[in-house]
Amino acid sequence: MRNKKLSIIGIFTLFMIIVLAGCGSGESNQASSEKEADNKAEEEKEELVLAFGLEPDDGFDPTAGWGRYGSPLFQSTILKRDDDLNVVNDLAKDYEVSEDGKEWTITLRDDVKFSDGEPLTASDIKFTYDTAAEAGSVVDLQVIDKVNVIDETNVEFILKEKQSTFINTLVATGIVPEHAYDKDYATNPVGSGPFKFVQWDKGQQLIVEANPEYYDTKPYFKKLTFLFLNEDAAFAAAQAGTVDITYIPAAFSNQEVPGMKLETVQTVDNRGISFPYVKSGETTEDGILIGNDVTSDLAIRKAIDIAVDREALIDSVLEGHGTPAYTSVDGLPWWNSETVIEDNDLEGASKILEEAGWEDKNGDGILEKDSLKAEFELYYSADDTIRQSLAISVADMLKPLGINIKVKGASWDIIEQKMHSEATLLGWGSHNPGELSDIYGSENAGLDFYNTGFYKNKTVDKYFDQAFKAESEEEALEYWKKAQWDGETGLSGKGDAPWIWLVNIDHLYLAKDNLDIGKQRIHVHGHGWPATDNIVDWKWSK
Repeated sequence: MRNKKLSIIGIFTLFMIIVLAGCGSGESNQASSEKEADNKAEEEKEELVLAFGLEPDDGFDPTAGWGRYGSPLFQSTILKRDDDLNVVNDLAKDYEVSEDGKEWTITLRDDVKFSDGEPLTASDIKFTYDTAAEAGSVVDLQVIDKVNVIDETNVEFILKEKQSTFINTLVATGIVPEHAYDKDYATNPVGSGPFKFVQWDKGQQLIVEANPEYYDTKPYFKKLTFLFLNEDAAFAAAQAGTVDITYIPAAFSNQEVPGMKLETVQTVDNRGISFPYVKSGETTEDGILIGNDVTSDLAIRKAIDIAVDREALIDSVLEGHGTPAYTSVDGLPWWNSETVIEDNDLEGASKILEEAGWEDKNGDGILEKDSLKAEFELYYSADDTIRQSLAISVADMLKPLGINIKVKGASWDIIEQKMHSEATLLGWGSHNPGELSDIYGSENAGLDFYNTGFYKNKTVDKYFDQAFKAESEEEALEYWKKAQWDGETGLSGKGDAPWIWLVNIDHLYLAKDNLDIGKQRIHVHGHGWPATDNIVDWKWSK
């Protein structure tokens, strides 16, 4: 998935940092007694200032996708995941699924109010899902036939077909109020979540306050201020002491900031290379080229997969803050651990290529096969330093193998024109197993950033179908795992290797020494917002 560009810090925010930082170096010489008093005051402070880079360009409307990568803050969901990624009730008091899997009946809590005091009822559930379906946004609700209101606390979803992953839709979609929803909702949201909207200065900050109507555990912090800063400005704010927690890139992880600690969170925020899986010669309906004669060769992809040194990438590019990636779902309940391969094996990679007929015919260091040179372009987002470093490093690793990769930094507009015919460095990662089908399902070939390489495997598609039609999320696990590798075929490196996954990037944060951010779940794609999943549990430690 493409990353949204980091918001550029505004004049207002710069002014805020300068003012709050103080203008005299003498502050560093404050007496210890004054420092202790400041620490005590901080412990009693009920406001938290956070510095994140990714601002939600489209606002805070769940029917348009807000809240799918972190806490929706303002809205509640029918179900939610706990810290161990188990699905538990939120707005739902209970739910039942019919034997054929097509009818989901939800019984709602009767004590829920929106932040404006109005009660949340089944009508709001129906309105939310109908609105999202009509909008045709990133919220995929095609499986829903209709939503029926039974009474104020009971609502029924009728599906066109059984879908085990539908439960993730109930987890990810925040509920909006029918009575307060209008064209300006995204910039002035009303919801039943733990916080209520106060102010959004685009490009600068978002201010929220605790929702007094919230029905569940009350948040410790009564006010949150999110500053939208780029990485350099966010780190400067941490050094100035004007933020309580900030995201930081791996490059800053070795720099100590007095009074702050480094928080490292495991993720499935992965980076990998998507390869055109088919030979060249076709185009999309829009005339965009499809296929690549080099990367369509299984031997090329397999050789690259085992030749890449993932640990070296983690050490050199991520300063040690990451884990090797072998699929897009490493470490999640639906991951097949048999997909792990031995990498950094240039000898083994050379053997694969030699057996497939690739050889250096003219001594220029680049392999050839039937007059086709083993070279291709690798595109990455030009404004992403980590992707740039990964692309360059991989290219360097493969030169001794005789594979020549031409690294190309470009805008997303250009990448969209190239990603079906050239290798592309992309990132994914979510708590929804259905994302595997998004990335690898043949029906999603060429759809947005899904299945950019036009991968197709009938056996894998069959496993996806069985997973969707399973009786439960638990039963579906077997099929998600088999789609990755069933002992003979699969979408992973042990099978067709349409992707070469490289690393899962640890999410790094600098937080005040006495700030407790609770048990962080495995983070999804996007650095910043995923940390807020459990924000009601954050508090000052004693």
